[in-house]
Amino acid sequence: MPPKTKFKKEEIVEAAFSIAKEKGFDEISARNVAKRLGCSVAPIYVNFENIEELTEAVVQKVLMISREILAKQKEPDIFANIGKASLEFARKYPVLLRELTLKPNPYLQSYESMEKGMIEGMANSEEMKGWTLEERKDLFFKLRAFQTGLVAMVANGQVPSWMDERKIEDILMEVGKDLQRIQQIKREEQEE
Repeated sequence: MPPKTKFKKEEIVEAAFSIAKEKGFDEISARNVAKRLGCSVAPIYVNFENIEELTEAVVQKVLMISREILAKQKEPDIFANIGKASLEFARKYPVLLRELTLKPNPYLQSYESMEKGMIEGMANSEEMKGWTLEERKDLFFKLRAFQTGLVAMVANGQVPSWMDERKIEDILMEVGKDLQRIQQIKREEQEE
């Protein structure tokens, strides 16, 4: 009998990640991962208590990749960096983008805490000095709604053929600035 092949936890996560990247999180199963690794299901259950734990490890890997993509962005504005990182993620990982943004899932429950930090950070922006929490929340939601729609179009291949990557980024930045200007005009009208 040949010696039993051992797999490190990272190798199992990588195999599960490749499945999720191609087919989505629902396709992560002990059988599918074992098939990808060319082994029995035993190494999976030696390293992970259950498939949910393995899936959570894959989600953490996806979030790490997302943070790395964000860290590479060099715009002075956090929203520009987030928008451009989202577009890059949608181009590289369309299935994962759809899984995390277009389907209900338990994987991003921590998003609200991240969102809260970003809304609080908006108060430090020179353009938003004096804005109320509600005004910042409204702008943040509008920016997020537009960005989600745009990255979904990118992930689903629904961007017109005449629009290149640079033009998509330009539109993202332009609409973001327009939304901020509109919010500022509304503030000024209410103050009159």
